[in-house]
Amino acid sequence: MAHLEPLPADANARLSEAFATFERILGFVPNSLLTMQRCPEIVEGFDALTRSIMREDGGVDLGFLRLAAHLSSRAAGCRYCEAHSLVAARIHGVSDEKVDAIWDYRTSPLYSEAERAALDFAAAAGATPNAVDDEVMANLKKHWSEEQIVRILAALSLYGFLNRWNDSMATTLEAAPKEIADRALSARGWNEGKHR
Repeated sequence: MAHLEPLPADANARLSEAFATFERILGFVPNSLLTMQRCPEIVEGFDALTRSIMREDGGVDLGFLRLAAHLSSRAAGCRYCEAHSLVAARIHGVSDEKVDAIWDYRTSPLYSEAERAALDFAAAAGATPNAVDDEVMANLKKHWSEEQIVRILAALSLYGFLNRWNDSMATTLEAAPKEIADRALSARGWNEGKHR
């Protein structure tokens, strides 16, 4: 049960544009933002940061950024964000097969060596304490430009904020992300945990 209940999406007209961004990304307004709107400037800042990081012209596929965010959120233990990142990955064109193989990325033929390097980086970046070391970074640099590395880490950091937010608030998981996570991950032990 959520520690603070989400407010209705129409509770603050000032946030209609920000909420529209997330409707486009996910198909719904996340409960995290509906809770966060008690301080509208935080939602507006989060919206601006999301739009600056998750750009079509950012040099890294948006669906792949969500897969990286999934592994980082998994390492951080945020089940809410694990599920949300998979919904966003699918919306941005990642196939069900690739989503289903995310936890097997190291051996799945669906993932390239460049993607494996970035996903290793994502898992290390999401760990506490942080596990990014010289080896992880050197492998990442073999496949990605410095600008792409900054973009990937920015996406992971954006989700890092959400990991802290949603786990601390025990944000209730919405139906769409729960459905995809149940389908893709529950056989491997995933459940919504505190996000019921």
